[in-house]
Amino acid sequence: MELIFTTREPDVLSKIQRPVENLVDLEERVAFVLREVRRRGDVAIREFTRQFDRMELEDFRATPAELEAAAGQLSDRFKEALATAERNIRLFHQTQWRANGQEVETTAGITCWRQAVPIEKIGIYIPGGSAPLFSTVLMLGVPASIAGCPNVYLFTPPRKDGTIHPAILYAAQLTGITNIFKIGGAQAIAAMAFGTESVPKVDKIFGPGNAFVTEAKRQVAALGVSIDMPAGPSEVFIVADENAPAEFVAADLLAQAEHSEESQVILATPSESLARRTIAEVRLQMRDLPRKTIIEKSMEKSAFIVTRSLDEALDLANAYAPEHLILMVERPRKLVERVRNAGSVFLGNYTPEALGDYASGTNHVLPTYGYTRAYSGISVDDFVKWIYFQKATEEGILNLGPVVEELAREEKLEAHVRSIAIRLKKLKRRKRK
Repeated sequence: MELIFTTREPDVLSKIQRPVENLVDLEERVAFVLREVRRRGDVAIREFTRQFDRMELEDFRATPAELEAAAGQLSDRFKEALATAERNIRLFHQTQWRANGQEVETTAGITCWRQAVPIEKIGIYIPGGSAPLFSTVLMLGVPASIAGCPNVYLFTPPRKDGTIHPAILYAAQLTGITNIFKIGGAQAIAAMAFGTESVPKVDKIFGPGNAFVTEAKRQVAALGVSIDMPAGPSEVFIVADENAPAEFVAADLLAQAEHSEESQVILATPSESLARRTIAEVRLQMRDLPRKTIIEKSMEKSAFIVTRSLDEALDLANAYAPEHLILMVERPRKLVERVRNAGSVFLGNYTPEALGDYASGTNHVLPTYGYTRAYSGISVDDFVKWIYFQKATEEGILNLGPVVEELAREEKLEAHVRSIAIRLKKLKRRKRK
């Protein structure tokens, strides 16, 4: 963990490039899984489940008895906490639904609006490894529920005993999801994309995963299957001033670093003193963390940058375009308008990124790897198709028709012109009578 000084390194961005994986072998292995599931369906899924999860499964679907038993395996305290998180996530996401069906009269007699139609079949992938992401069930299940998606299917790898973590099952039921499959990895993405004898083909695939899942989503997207967004390893960029508590900064860096060995965490600050204190705190705090080995690997890809000013630190953040941006400065609201590229932003010393991961209400499924330059985090909009409607009265076609005639004629689309002219002619003839 060394300091990078912008006064000495003119091209700091080159120092914080995200790790690039060798994808050739990964692409071939994932392509094989997709091809086999598409060709042999359930038989291939059973073989891959045996190979990758070391599990013999005859039926992939979680049974009603398993769903019912999940609540009894969890503490009341945990269930209350999960219910609070679900409520906050639902409260925030419901605000995104207010403009649905709002009509606008663009010209006298011309009314336009857009109507949300829920996507019929949604597939949600939830990792189930060392850290089962029940929180992501809420982040994807709640907006799907608000959107009114009639069929939501959840896929997650089985545990060593063939079961699904009860927190995943319980969170799914909180959001109304009961169709749950014990399938993981690239084979789960293949099953969703193509359908098998026991797995329905979905219209859109959501959810994070390891490199195999991410690559499988990329490959099925190239085949025309809709996915939520491109993504890479998780990341956080902290912009801090000299007043930020070093122990807070270190804790937030470590919280992100423990996600995976590929995660990248960055601090940019004009205070060399804060940067050095943060490095010391990171070393101190990571000693007793259970995922210390993962954190150490992540820290190899991370950076502590001393900038010439707070403005330069924010410029670096915008150029990096992080998944998570924490503004640990004295007046964070003053910097909000200057944020251009970020998935989710956390303001002040008492807004750790972990709040957004679990329960503040915003969505934690966010674009990574610089995709925040063009993509947004998950919202209710991702679970619907917006269909445009317009209605013209006789007054409306008389008012706007001549305009459209002129425009269509310039593009030399005479059939377009005629579709307007024939109506105007009829209305004018009727008026003469």
